[in-house]
Amino acid sequence: MRLDKFLKVSRLIKRRTVANEACDAGRVLINGAVAKASTKVKKGDIIEIQFGIKTVKAEVLDLRDTTKKEEAADLFRYL
Repeated sequence: MRLDKFLKVSRLIKRRTVANEACDAGRVLINGAVAKASTKVKKGDIIEIQFGIKTVKAEVLDLRDTTKKEEAADLFRYL
């Protein structure tokens, strides 16, 4: 699954266009490397997102094309 789609489906970032912009600006890392929006995400990857001065780290637990709001938190685990 593409990184920008995973960020939207998991609700780490609300909109896919915002996820694309964050990736283009170099604020999203996968396993310590800067990632493009088209980078493939797999289970076990560590995603790091920089929101201004705050950084969010999460581990990918599951991949799904769509989720309900309540189930979105099951796709990742905060580190």
